Amino acid sequence: MSQFDQVSVIKQANVYFDGKVTSRVVLFPDGTKKTLGIMLPGDYEFGTDSKEIMEILAGDLKVQLPGETEWQHIQGTGEFTVPANAKFKLQVAAVTDYCCSYIHE
Repeated sequence: MSQFDQVSVIKQANVYFDGKVTSRVVLFPDGTKKTLGIMLPGDYEFGTDSKEIMEILAGDLKVQLPGETEWQHIQGTGEFTVPANAKFKLQVAAVTDYCCSYIHE
């Protein structure tokens, strides 16, 4: 899906890593939440509260998922899932556009 209809957007940005990662929260009528953001090149580690599905819309990065020793390379588009209450690492090689979906199970 290339656009979201009938949603609310929180205007204030989420800013991480000295502005190298930013996002905006999108709220859906059914109560679900997504963030749309940009990551600049760099190495990052994130923690999750809920399960997250990260959709890479454009970019070049490697992700190391919890419990894994290998890095998964995503160039262009791709997707990965991170369990709740976990940490994952990213090595972003080029500006990366993403959509994160928060899954409450």
